[in-house]
Amino acid sequence: GVEVGPQPQGVARADVLYKMRTIVKHGLDFVQLFNEGKEFPPCTIEVFKIMEKVDYPRNKNGEIIAIIHPKLQDQDWQPLKDGDPLFLTLAGEVIPYQGNCTVYPTFINEAAYYEKKQAFVKTEKIKLPAKHLRLSIS
Repeated sequence: GVEVGPQPQGVARADVLYKMRTIVKHGLDFVQLFNEGKEFPPCTIEVFKIMEKVDYPRNKNGEIIAIIHPKLQDQDWQPLKDGDPLFLTLAGEVIPYQGNCTVYPTFINEAAYYEKKQAFVKTEKIKLPAKHLRLSIS
């Protein structure tokens, strides 16, 4: 499966459709080249590993008291550093990110996650080694 987003539920976006078609085409090209016997050399792949889910700030009654800061909105997969704006209270106070490392938030302010008490997911960028790959014919 391929999930390309984020985008609001029930919305068809041309840019997201283009990205989905592009990734599916690359996947099919890979399968064809692999089946033709092409050897792929070892490499490293950058991936994002989930660290934790982050909730909205809440009061003692469990009510949300701050929203995603405008500078963070629509910045999925972009670096978030210590001190960067994170939330904005209803009174206009900025709540900055406090962390000892750069993280990469995703699923920022997704409507489908409000009920799950999730403002965004914190991820870290890591590199994974990939061995060479070649079709083995027995």
